[in-house]
Amino acid sequence: MIDCKGMQGPQAPRGERAASGEDDPVAGPEQPALDRNVQGRIGSHLRAMYDELMQQPIPDRFVDLLAELERSSGKPPSES
Repeated sequence: MIDCKGMQGPQAPRGERAASGEDDPVAGPEQPALDRNVQGRIGSHLRAMYDELMQQPIPDRFVDLLAELERSSGKPPSES
């Protein structure tokens, strides 16, 4: 279980924020908060999407643009 001790800001429970003297006009009882389960599911989905994106090959046009940039700046091209 994750505890929120020492946390401040929007991720801290409302009672701890109030106790720390931190005034946050954005957060309040009228602002909905996501529970840990929902946050975890969103994080898992974002990681899966990012991992899938990282598996995609770099488009040839981007490789060509990077090579052109390195040539114009006088740096030798690096191996990728």
